Amino acid sequence: MRVLQLIDSLEVGGAERMAVNYANALSNELTFSGLIATRKEGALLNQIGKDVSFLCLHKTQRIDLKAIFKLRKYIVDNKVDILHAHSSSFFIAVLVKLTLVKVKIIWHDHYGTRVEESLKENKVLFLFSLFFSTIFVVNNQLKEWNERNLLCKKVIFIPNFTSDTREKKQITNLKGKEGKRIVILANLKKPKNHIIVIKAYFDLKLQDLDWSLHLIGKDYFDFYSKELKEFIKLNLLENHIHLYGERNDIDNILSQSSVGILASTNEGFPVTLLEYARSRLAVISTNAGFCSEIIQNDFNGLLFDPQSDLELKKQLQKIISNESFREKISINFNVFVKENYSKEIVIERLIMEYKKIRL
Repeated sequence: MRVLQLIDSLEVGGAERMAVNYANALSNELTFSGLIATRKEGALLNQIGKDVSFLCLHKTQRIDLKAIFKLRKYIVDNKVDILHAHSSSFFIAVLVKLTLVKVKIIWHDHYGTRVEESLKENKVLFLFSLFFSTIFVVNNQLKEWNERNLLCKKVIFIPNFTSDTREKKQITNLKGKEGKRIVILANLKKPKNHIIVIKAYFDLKLQDLDWSLHLIGKDYFDFYSKELKEFIKLNLLENHIHLYGERNDIDNILSQSSVGILASTNEGFPVTLLEYARSRLAVISTNAGFCSEIIQNDFNGLLFDPQSDLELKKQLQKIISNESFREKISINFNVFVKENYSKEIVIERLIMEYKKIRL
């Protein structure tokens, strides 16, 4: 089998990380594993394995004929059987398929917020779904939405997985006291909901207990970002809450942390939780999307309603006040993720679905 992963960019994000993870893992299992970024490269470029064939199309507009024919040539030259298109890259995948009918398209939907959208907001996706052989989704809500709204009715749940590849770079040194660092690994944008965590941190006066809060993710310097920074400055928290922007050394950062928080109001299947588990962090997670399937409250983490600041404060108080509890749930989560969302388990299932498509 010869499979190509297609993603718009290699900037740090859940879908982007999974496209790289799939390409890397499949390079050891298939005859050919390729990865194409349709628009631009990014921080994940240095995580692509040496056996993965990579190309960036540098697409500059929605219908970019140069990029389309560049992709077509790549597919023909490398005898690609299956286009595994992640998120919005389905658009160029379908345009190419119009000239290469035998190529099969799998569309992978990572976008948890889609379940709140109407078909009117996804008109192009609806029309193009006629050309999909299969749709992969990352949670059951997305499975229901896709089955109900799109023309391709073969919709399969495929979980994300944690890679066993460890980053070599160690650049970022977190501020704050060792053993008392809380991290949020999420780009600064909706629906990541950073403000609820910052307010809970302030209300509980965690700065007086030597706990620090660390925000890791791309800063878009927009209203969302401005609101966070203004709250931090107004409440004199600059020495306790730290913004680092986009970083490449996530493993290194998490190894310096004790607690990981995910607060999104909407989620698909967050790779962030798997990364927290791999680094043995004690986790507080939103109950949105697939999170409540991964986290068993009080056993391998703590759940909260992302609309309830009271729930978050209760869980935050619980986790910071009991070191032995933090240790217990972090170990349980690490074991749970290894047993259920390892690379080997997910890739075996993925290849089985690929084989069905080729029949």
